[in-house]
Amino acid sequence: MTALKKIQTFRSFRNRNYALFFSGQSVSLIGTWMQRTGVSWLVYTMTHSPLMLGLTIFASQFPSFLLSLIGGILSDRYDRHKILLITQTASMIQAVLLAALTLSHHYVLWQILTLSSLLGIINAFDVPARQPLIPSLISDKADLPNALALNSAMVNIARLIGPALSGIVLGKFGAGVCFSINAASFLAVILSLSAMKLPPFTPSLKKKKIKAELVEGFVYLKNTPAIRTILLMLAAVSLLVLPYDTLLPVFAKEVFRGDAATFGYIYSFIGVGAIGGTIFLASLKPGTQLKKRLFICTLLLGTGLILFSHTSYFPLAMVFAVISGFGSMTQNTICITLIQVEAKANMRGRVMSYIALAYFGMLPLGSLFIGFVSQKIGSPNMLFCQGLVALTIAGIFFKRLQPERLSQKQISELPEIEPVVAQNI
Repeated sequence: MTALKKIQTFRSFRNRNYALFFSGQSVSLIGTWMQRTGVSWLVYTMTHSPLMLGLTIFASQFPSFLLSLIGGILSDRYDRHKILLITQTASMIQAVLLAALTLSHHYVLWQILTLSSLLGIINAFDVPARQPLIPSLISDKADLPNALALNSAMVNIARLIGPALSGIVLGKFGAGVCFSINAASFLAVILSLSAMKLPPFTPSLKKKKIKAELVEGFVYLKNTPAIRTILLMLAAVSLLVLPYDTLLPVFAKEVFRGDAATFGYIYSFIGVGAIGGTIFLASLKPGTQLKKRLFICTLLLGTGLILFSHTSYFPLAMVFAVISGFGSMTQNTICITLIQVEAKANMRGRVMSYIALAYFGMLPLGSLFIGFVSQKIGSPNMLFCQGLVALTIAGIFFKRLQPERLSQKQISELPEIEPVVAQNI
């Protein structure tokens, strides 16, 4: 019986293409989280400025805001598999350049910001293509829900392992080695993509001008209130709440009097909460009232940040970090789920680009704003205010978040859900 359960748990691996994708992404995402943690720590040790931390995140994500709509159109128009091969190769080159620059010990802040901006440009085309690719990797569509659950677990395990490894590597070997490991990790995903055997891509017979497709996507969003409301909530949380990760290096060094390993541990405990959120969402029964859960999870996010903000005892603070990670992951994922459940199949790439627009557009602006304000009022007070804002957003959207039961058909047709950017915390 136990063996049978294990087979059922990993049944998506019967699909060769998905098994290749999963294995490659598992390695690459750990490297991605190592680099993200390393860049933040490197910038803070160089500048000791929360504002510069905010500027770094702004540089890495604002280009995605500017280009994500174009990326969504290209995802709907061209072969997503080939797009991913290009973007993953470009990401590896970016990591190699960052590693070489850091190992040379002749780097300045503007160079780090430039390479961060380059990665943001690449992600604008990578995210809208990677998200909708998963269904095409599953030959038996009955395995799709299982594939989504495994993919979500993989993403959150990477965000647990990556920062912890990064903290150790940063302390013992420095940022250059950390970035080198990330560069090497891209070989795994590039090889796995190259080994896939997919049916030939069939382009759409009707190709509209990019401007027409942008207008079509906007009109679709305007005429679909169910998507528009949740998208607005996602944008508000991304602007004012989720950029709390901007301040984590400050807490590691100034509040907890720690080092790079301390910073890695904070990220990892947030990852523990995110994994708990993944298990929670995976355990929900078909027809669960997702909008009610969205309201509760937004409250948890705000509460976790408020409690974490003024706790100086590290073990207790990590408990609140877990709560914050749980709240942020579930709030973000439920928003994306609700939006994509409502989206038509032929609009999914553009809907994904609007999600990226709400996240990658608001998060860098929020990071810049929070970094600036925290220099005036202090990081603990800033984080406390962000928690209050999360509670306020939950209250504002409360009336619109009426319970909604999803049909079995909607549950079975759920698209790929990944907490934005394998980059959301």
